[in-house]
Amino acid sequence: MSDSNSSISNPGALYVVATPIGNLEDLSARASRILGEVTLVAAEDTRHTARLLRHLGLSVPMLSLHEHNEQARVDQLDARLTAGESLALVSDAGTPLISDPGFVLVRELRARGRRVVPVPGACALVAALCAAGLPTDRFLFQGFLPAKGGNRRGRLEGLAVREETLVFYESPHRIRDTLADLDHCLGPRRVVLARELTKTFETFLDGSAAELLACMEADPDQSRGEFVIMVAGAGPRDDQQGTDIEADALLAALLGEGVGVKQTAGVAARLLGGARKAWYARAQSLKDDA
Repeated sequence: MSDSNSSISNPGALYVVATPIGNLEDLSARASRILGEVTLVAAEDTRHTARLLRHLGLSVPMLSLHEHNEQARVDQLDARLTAGESLALVSDAGTPLISDPGFVLVRELRARGRRVVPVPGACALVAALCAAGLPTDRFLFQGFLPAKGGNRRGRLEGLAVREETLVFYESPHRIRDTLADLDHCLGPRRVVLARELTKTFETFLDGSAAELLACMEADPDQSRGEFVIMVAGAGPRDDQQGTDIEADALLAALLGEGVGVKQTAGVAARLLGGARKAWYARAQSLKDDA
C-alpha cells in the first residue's frame, strides 16, 4: 500500500505529530521531516518545542495552542489552511489530544472539511501498558483523576466494578494521595506504576497500592516524575443472581433512607455501572412493590 502522506504534496493539511515523551531518539524520521516542511507549528508550550526544534536543527515559526486559547486559535489556523499552508500540531510530549490540547482544534477543522493527518509515535499510556504485564486486550483510559480528594474517590468508586485494566496519568504532587485513594476504594488489587518513561530514571513499580505507597515513603525519589498508573480490573462475577440480590439490596436501602428514585439510580450507576435509565426503572419498580 502506498503512503499518500509520505510527502507534504497536498497543501492545506494539519499534521498531528507525536513527539518524544523523554528519549529524543523516539521521534520518527517522518515526524522530523514533516516538522521541517510545515510553515507553522502549533505548540502547547513554544519554549518546550523550541528545544526539540533546535535539537533537529530546524527553524520553524511557532504559535502557542493550549487549553486556555485553543478555541480562539481555530479561525486563525483555519485561515492559514484555507490559504494552502500545511501546519503541525504538537504537545509538550507524546501524542496530542491524549490528555493534552488539540481536541477542539481537530474537531472544528474536521467539521469544516479540512484535512487532518495523524503522524503517530510516542504515547505514554501505550508505552506503559506494553511493559506492565497487565491484560491489554481491554483497558479503560481515564486520563488524570480529579484533583480534589472527594471527587477522585467518587470516580474510583464508580470504576470499582470495571473488569478492564484501568489506566490513569498522575503528577508527582498528587501520586501519594491517589495511591491512598486507590487502596481505600479498590482494595489490594495489583497496581503497576510506570515512572519517567523512556528517561534516565525510568522505573516500573509493581504491587498493591498500599505497598507502592510504602515504597514511596521509604524512598521519596520514587514519587518524582510523571506517572502512568495501571490497575488490574475487577474479577468477573459469575453469580448473576447474587449480583442482582446485592443490587436490589442497595436500591432498597437507599430508598428506605428516603433517597429519591432519581438519586438512587445515580448512585447505583456510579457504583455498579450500567445505564442510569435502567437503574431508575428498577428502583421505581422496587418502590412501587414496597
